[in-house]
Amino acid sequence: MRAFPGERMLGNAPEGTPLPDSKTETPPLISRAEVVAFALVALLVIAVVAVLYLARAVFLPITMAFIVGTMLSPAASLLERYRIPRALGAVLIVIAVGTAVSFMVGLIASPVMEWSSRLPELGAILKEKLHVFDRPLALWQELQSMVGAPDTLANLQLPKFEWVQPTLEFVSPTFAEFLLFIATLILFIASWKDLRRGLVMTFNDRAARLRTLRILNELETHLGNYLLTVTMINAGVGIVTGAICAAAGTPNAAGLGALAATLNFIPIIGPVAMFVVLVAVGIVSSPTIGAGLIAPACFAVVTFMEGHFVTPTIVGRRLSLNALAVFLALAFWTWLWGPMGAFLSSPLLIVALIVKDHLMPVNSPQLPED
Repeated sequence: MRAFPGERMLGNAPEGTPLPDSKTETPPLISRAEVVAFALVALLVIAVVAVLYLARAVFLPITMAFIVGTMLSPAASLLERYRIPRALGAVLIVIAVGTAVSFMVGLIASPVMEWSSRLPELGAILKEKLHVFDRPLALWQELQSMVGAPDTLANLQLPKFEWVQPTLEFVSPTFAEFLLFIATLILFIASWKDLRRGLVMTFNDRAARLRTLRILNELETHLGNYLLTVTMINAGVGIVTGAICAAAGTPNAAGLGALAATLNFIPIIGPVAMFVVLVAVGIVSSPTIGAGLIAPACFAVVTFMEGHFVTPTIVGRRLSLNALAVFLALAFWTWLWGPMGAFLSSPLLIVALIVKDHLMPVNSPQLPED
């Protein structure tokens, strides 16, 4: 038997038995070098995250100063146009921002101190107001006993308030961290032009210098616009919330409005926490539960409109942020650095998107199609 082209004779088979040629061995999809490179990058990321977590007392105030300083740098440039030295302008800007923050803290602290001194009394009032749910809870317990399920509501009690002091200690920075933040912020704003020049001149290639300059310009513009826009939106939310509380008869309406404006700087978590506060305050201070839920319901409508229509329309025109990316950034930075990390999550995401757009532009060469 004659073998056709593409066939070979089998050694142990009878003479004339054809055997197809064996195929060449397919190379692996992922080479060993790529696996090693991926492992090294993963170890580097883990090491960086561990350092940021363990040394957060140093990195958090410095990062906060860099982000806030970049946001406030346009104001220092504006003061320079009026012949105010940049160093003096940096001090004036920090004093003005500190005064505004102190005013907001004063509005919030006054009702907080008043209500914290009345916690036992307020707890008793809240427990008395919740007696309206006794009959539904009794019906639920009967249903549980009929199906033989354990009675989970028998030992139900109001939460205790031992968490207040540890929470305040966690939220409030130490004096050393605060001093490091203020000093770094003033020096950063005062020397921002020199830092820009030094970063640009670090590279020898003209294209790299231009790319660095564009990145720094966009960071300053976008972060400054973000701070201004979000501050105005949150101030509007605070004013509307204070008006709602005043109309609903809720005590300390100004303090609640300031708290709403402050918490709204933290995406997702801030509005939810404010809603819980309004529910608790409304139930305690109102004669009926229905009247106490008016202010929280109106606040929920306001935050829904602000989160789904106002903020995306204004901020989205400048820099679109994916909702999933915002949520993941919020979860990661809150886990890493707590409430201050939650505040920094959106600005850091903006920084990452700007750097990514310049280092990996959309019109870069794509993979060839099959």
